[in-house]
Amino acid sequence: MPNRAKIQSPTSALPRMDRSKFKMQTLEEADQQLDFWITKSPVERLAAAAYLISTAWGFDMKKPPHMDKSAFSMHKHNC
Repeated sequence: MPNRAKIQSPTSALPRMDRSKFKMQTLEEADQQLDFWITKSPVERLAAAAYLISTAWGFDMKKPPHMDKSAFSMHKHNC
């Protein structure tokens, strides 16, 4: 079983993800991954998801980018 980094809360320092370390998994290995994540609490799973998203998009979790609200507008419907 591969060595796994412990997932912490989003506000703590997390390990950096090495994007060059990916490998194909067998169905059995993928099933073990599912078993691993099922043992984690929903908060731990969300923290891991937030970390992966921030790493993939290249932003700091402590300072996430703000949504550009100028691209949206609201109009009242006259009924």
